[in-house]
Amino acid sequence: MLTALSIRDIVLIEKLDIALEKGLTVLTGETGAGKSILLDALGLALGARGDSSLVRAGAERGVVTAAFALPRSHPAFAILKEQGVDAEGELVIRRIQNADGPSRAAINDQPVSLNLLRQIAGALAEIHGQHADRALVDVTVHRRLLDAFGGHDAEVSDVAALWARSSAAEEALNEHRALMDRAEAERDYLEHAADELRALNPIPGEEALLAEARQMMMSAEQYAEALTDAGEALAGDGTSVARLNAALRKLERRRETAGGRLDHVCQALDRVLAEVSEAERAIAEAQRAFVFDPKELEKSEERLFALRAAARKFKCTVDTLADVRERFDNELKALSDGGGRLRKLERDFKAAREAYDAAAEKLSNKRRKTAKSLDKAVMDELPPLKLERARFETALDTDAGRPGSTGIDRVEFMVSANPGTPLAPLMKVASGGELARFMLALKVILASKGSAPTLIFDEIDTGVGGAVADAIGARLARLASNLQVLAVTHSPQVAARASQHMLISKMEEVASRRMVTRVQPLSGQSRREEVARMLSGARVTDAARAQADELLGGRG
Repeated sequence: MLTALSIRDIVLIEKLDIALEKGLTVLTGETGAGKSILLDALGLALGARGDSSLVRAGAERGVVTAAFALPRSHPAFAILKEQGVDAEGELVIRRIQNADGPSRAAINDQPVSLNLLRQIAGALAEIHGQHADRALVDVTVHRRLLDAFGGHDAEVSDVAALWARSSAAEEALNEHRALMDRAEAERDYLEHAADELRALNPIPGEEALLAEARQMMMSAEQYAEALTDAGEALAGDGTSVARLNAALRKLERRRETAGGRLDHVCQALDRVLAEVSEAERAIAEAQRAFVFDPKELEKSEERLFALRAAARKFKCTVDTLADVRERFDNELKALSDGGGRLRKLERDFKAAREAYDAAAEKLSNKRRKTAKSLDKAVMDELPPLKLERARFETALDTDAGRPGSTGIDRVEFMVSANPGTPLAPLMKVASGGELARFMLALKVILASKGSAPTLIFDEIDTGVGGAVADAIGARLARLASNLQVLAVTHSPQVAARASQHMLISKMEEVASRRMVTRVQPLSGQSRREEVARMLSGARVTDAARAQADELLGGRG
């Protein structure tokens, strides 16, 4: 639910902080007091198109912050996790609108795109009002709402899975057919190319090994020469192993009578002789490794050049020549298996499509039955809302020739507000008040079937009063027993049913002589006075107060 709304520098609102509760919250006030500003600000936080004209005159930017308390299972968290946005418990949306045009959004202080914000906002709150661009008039959600009302989740999942299976089978079949067509047209080329690559027998990684070996052999003479020089240096005058050994033996014969003065020298000479011997062995071993073989070099070069020539010919890298060979072999196999794989793929696709068609037809039949139940339920809600002569119908356009992941049905809610007028799409209803009441009837029926946790109704009681306004209030209160409902209203019958009442007013700020919008929570006597004002107008009478007491019935 929406727990708090903070607005800074939006139109006439300089600073406003509102704490919101569960149940039904009503916003009342004189016409022009700023109720629409409040909804525009909330809409901005929920992803509405930004507009620099919303920024209060003289301010650099306007900021709207909306805080939502949600259960851990709420789908918004899964969506955010997929997008790499950390969010737990409270979810805080902040929308910043700059006076020079661009706006930006953040969720829990992490920047997000406007598209992601709208996706998240759709799962958090719905705004219903007298404008065709708001919730429930979007025909793309009508199918989902009908399925939710009918409890078709399992069937919809089955159809989606079968569609994915059928689509994959069709794709595999089409790919194999294309492969066969291509292979047949290029049979001679494929046979020659496959034979050539089989004879070449390329191995992934072979190019790097050959290039390294070739470079090593080409430099072998240089390495051998350097090793020879090193060996000669060790065997030259003054460093001969024989001379060092003779010197060491001579010193060791006199070591015992030297009183330890020759120990260090003998040890040092012994280490030198050991290192020299090790160096000689290493040089000899390295010289054997760098024996130059012109035939081996020629063989490596021929292999390397053959591999690179084949890569150029088949327009690939040397390391992918083996993959090309496998592809050629597969294409030839497609021609030589007598059409066996093609027939198998055709059987697989036929079976998958038949399973999909059966499931889609079954789901379509369920939708038709559910549509009748939904139509009756909505029609039962219309008379108390002064739409007793209206019609509501869920239209299903079923076309097996246009299958998809959701089945073969296109669903759209159709209405006729007056006798004699044909049914038309919900968004084509001319009267804003009628549209809002149709949507209220729908929400009352559908609210327990996957609704957003917060519903906002914008003046859906316009043009009605008395019993109709009371019926609207009763339905809003019924919705609020399971969901959080905010309603902008001019109806005292609606206002009297609220669990939270807020008064929106516009006044002149003395210091700046600017008009500002204020929001004041009402309770007790102040709420009674506001309901009485709504009943009587500018001059509040005792009779209006008495009627307000009757409407409030102790709820004030």
